[in-house]
Amino acid sequence: MTQFYNIGSRQMQERFDTRRLADRLEQVTLRHAFTDEDRAFVAGAPMFFLATSDAQGHPDCSYKGGLPGFVRIVDPTTLEFPSYDGNGQFRSLGNLVVNPHVGMLFIDFAAARRLRINGVASINDNDEVRNAYPGADLIVRVAVSQIFPNCPRYIHKMQFEEISAYAPRPDYEPPVPAWKQMDAFRDYLPGQS
Repeated sequence: MTQFYNIGSRQMQERFDTRRLADRLEQVTLRHAFTDEDRAFVAGAPMFFLATSDAQGHPDCSYKGGLPGFVRIVDPTTLEFPSYDGNGQFRSLGNLVVNPHVGMLFIDFAAARRLRINGVASINDNDEVRNAYPGADLIVRVAVSQIFPNCPRYIHKMQFEEISAYAPRPDYEPPVPAWKQMDAFRDYLPGQS
């Protein structure tokens, strides 16, 4: 279990007289296992934001999207999600290799709801697991240490319009992204010599 608030958090709480409130929020909202409500929220999510850091602690944040259900809670304290073909930089997965600590932020813009999940990630390239996720190159599994909702006050109301044409799904070949067809990149794609 990791400490929920660090010394910097405590300094700011003291400065703005919110320590009692912060402690109460921790007592009431922090959990270490998924509830049924968490499971339903994550299962219906078509996207989330993934925060990672390199070995020196330099942060990176990435958008991850797919069909609803692409993030799966596999037991009360573990979830997993696929890593799909991207731009080849491997910023998130590269960070996980040297620093496995992650933060995940799920937001439902229509219902003004969000859920934060912190944990330790590992990368799995086992074919049996990967084959359960159409289009997956690898699977990221997160051992969860903290789950907590956030105040929805500043979530802008937005409507979901459609699933990306690039989102992998069973028996579907997504189109080739336009940027991969550009002269500046075409000859540098994997498999090109």
